[in-house]
Amino acid sequence: MKKVRETYLFAARTFRLMVGVPDYDTYVQHRRANHPGEPVMTYEEFFMERLQARYAVEKGRFRGCC
Repeated sequence: MKKVRETYLFAARTFRLMVGVPDYDTYVQHRRANHPGEPVMTYEEFFMERLQARYAVEKGRFRGCC
């Protein structure tokens, strides 16, 4: 059963990355390992920041993923 769960989690993470949704848990691990003492965004803040980065509008022009 553990193998099935690991496979599911790997597939879910892969799918999220394929559609442009970064993994919050990976972000948290990175921040704690590489930037100790600095604040970590909440999931909502992280999600909104990623949306803004992907679909930002700059100088009246859409700056999307494609």
